Amino acid sequence: MIKITRSKIPTCRIQSQPGSQHTVCCFSFTVTTKMNNHHHRLLRSAIAAKICRSTRTAQTLSAVRWNSTNAAVVDDEGYKGHCMLAPFTAGWQTTDSNPLVIEKSEGSYVYDVNGKKYLDALAGLWCNPLGGNEPRLVAAATKQLNTLPFYHSFWNRTTKPSLDLAKELLGMFTSNEMAKVFFTNSGSDANDTQVKLVWYYNNALGRPNKKKIIARTKSYHGSTLVSASLSGLPALHQHFDLPTPFVLHTDCPHYWRYHLPGETEEDFATRLATNLENLILKEGPETIAAFIAEPVMGAGGVILPPKTYFEKVQAVVKKYDILFIADEVICGFGRLGTMFGCDKYNIKPDLVTIAKALSSAYMPIGAVLVSPKVADVIYSQSNKLGSFSHGFTYSGHPVACAVALETLKIYQERNILDQVNRISPMFQDGLKSFASSPVIGEIRGTGLILGTEFTDNKSPNELFPPEWKIGAYFGAQCEKHGMLVRVAGDSIMMSPPFIMTSNEVDELISKYGKALKDTERKVEELKCQLK
Repeated sequence: MIKITRSKIPTCRIQSQPGSQHTVCCFSFTVTTKMNNHHHRLLRSAIAAKICRSTRTAQTLSAVRWNSTNAAVVDDEGYKGHCMLAPFTAGWQTTDSNPLVIEKSEGSYVYDVNGKKYLDALAGLWCNPLGGNEPRLVAAATKQLNTLPFYHSFWNRTTKPSLDLAKELLGMFTSNEMAKVFFTNSGSDANDTQVKLVWYYNNALGRPNKKKIIARTKSYHGSTLVSASLSGLPALHQHFDLPTPFVLHTDCPHYWRYHLPGETEEDFATRLATNLENLILKEGPETIAAFIAEPVMGAGGVILPPKTYFEKVQAVVKKYDILFIADEVICGFGRLGTMFGCDKYNIKPDLVTIAKALSSAYMPIGAVLVSPKVADVIYSQSNKLGSFSHGFTYSGHPVACAVALETLKIYQERNILDQVNRISPMFQDGLKSFASSPVIGEIRGTGLILGTEFTDNKSPNELFPPEWKIGAYFGAQCEKHGMLVRVAGDSIMMSPPFIMTSNEVDELISKYGKALKDTERKVEELKCQLK
């Protein structure tokens, strides 16, 4: 007996084959058969196929997510059509395709529900430098949960872990003196806090018009209303009516992509600083409150600043009494080979945003570091302004703070900067050895962060057709070979755990090379189809 019904919650994933020249329309149905008293459910694609030679029409269905093998992966739990509205995920994906469900982590690896092992080359979301299953962090959380699982930090009441962590952070950040720490739950709400803090500061000084914030194209500062506005990525603005009017954007400092013929890095930096000053003068210096920047731009593609860039930009903002906000959410705590990105690029910020590696992602926590310049105004004007009426229920959560404190102890006791600087040359040199590939435009990075941008003929101006989805294809091949990376358009990004061994770095380089070979073959196939 064979019974065919439409399936709302299919139980396996079907992937399109590499190099397919078919345009395929799919719907899901369930085939139930009874054979030898055993029932088997098998999701199949009902295919209406039309062979075509044109790459423009021979596209892999956007609704099909590449799996880690070339065969269907059985998902006995039936996660397709799950109940989450997932972040940074197309709405159809949560209904029409199976998610990759990660079940456990060990060191530099994570495992999915099918038992497949992946090298986590992004450390979660740039945030898990100590890897999975660090017993000291688990113990710190457990101890605090058994002692004081929660108390708030409102109305001058707080907990000892939050006080201890604030003191520790002020001692660790040495690029510029900091006076106070405000705790948040993430980098996004920390950057929202930065804007409110800057406004509060200028109101205290009697400057009600000095409220605009300048950020940079391709930057990422979070996804809440204000932090998404600060971010310079179109996807965070489109369909959300963003950015807000008080946010302005200036040039992305990507030398390879945006420099003029014959322009040196220093010349490029000078031009960008001049453009920033012109923007300030156009808007009116009396209206510009702050400038925000990541030392190295992360989600925008791992974009390193050109030589002398921050020196020149800082001179401009200082000239017009504009606060400098350093977004250290990705760069902070060793990612670049220095404790903070500000140390590497000699940035002297007025305000600093931290999160992610603060707790190695074992607990959600972020923070704002406040310089004496800002903190003194809040103190001196408090009789006039009253309460600093901003905060979150979980600001300074004792369990998160206890885990963060233990994380910082581990960084210090294990000389984490020495570890990063020991393996980062292997990581950088090994991956940059692939730079001659005909599908790679640029490989860029420093410390344990790296980006690869795919272009044709090694030119920033010769992009692959967007429907080819070369970046996504490379990411899928990495997954097939057992490695997870970040894909953004035709760029991929990597920021592996600090705890990687030399053998794991070699494994990462090997998997990258295999995925690159697959991608080179795919590009050749697509080009041949155009002829």
